[in-house]
Amino acid sequence: MARPRSRTTPAHSVRRRPPFFHPVPLRARRDGWTVARQCHFLAQLYVTGSVTAAARSVGMSRASAYRLRERAGAEGFGWAWDHVLMPPRVRPQSGRHPRRRADLRKVTNPVLLWWLETGLVQPVIYQNRVVAIRSKPCNTTLFALLRRGDAAGMGVGRRGADGGE
Repeated sequence: MARPRSRTTPAHSVRRRPPFFHPVPLRARRDGWTVARQCHFLAQLYVTGSVTAAARSVGMSRASAYRLRERAGAEGFGWAWDHVLMPPRVRPQSGRHPRRRADLRKVTNPVLLWWLETGLVQPVIYQNRVVAIRSKPCNTTLFALLRRGDAAGMGVGRRGADGGE
C-alpha cells in the first residue's frame, strides 16, 4: 500500500535556503537574539515560511523578530530574511536579487570590528533541522578597516602640524 502524499509543498520549491549574512550586533544575553538564535530563526523561516512560527520555535516573539530586523546594523539579517522568503524561480524586475550591502563609509568602527570578529554566518540545514552553523571571514570588512587605518596613519584629510596647507 502506498503512503499518502503530504499536502505541504517542500520548502526548497517555495523558498530559498538562508545565505551567508552578518548577524546583528547585540549585547550578549542568555534570553536575547544570539548569533545561533538568528541562524535558527532563518532556518525555521525557510522550513515553515511563517515569521510567527519561526520566532516561536526559537523562543522569541514575532514582534521582537521584526524589532531585530529594524535595528541599526541589521541590514545583512534583513537581506537574508528577504532572500529566504523569495521564491527560487521568481526574479525581481532587475533580473537579479540585489544584495543590499551596507555603505561601509557610514558604518562605525565598533560595528566593523564586530563584523570582523563574527564574520559571515549561515545555518546548515539537513532534513529540516539546523545541524551546524557555518562561518567564514568577511574580507570586505577587513579591507575597510585597513583603509581606515591607512587614512588615519597617512594624515589624509588632516591639516599639517603648522596649521597651514
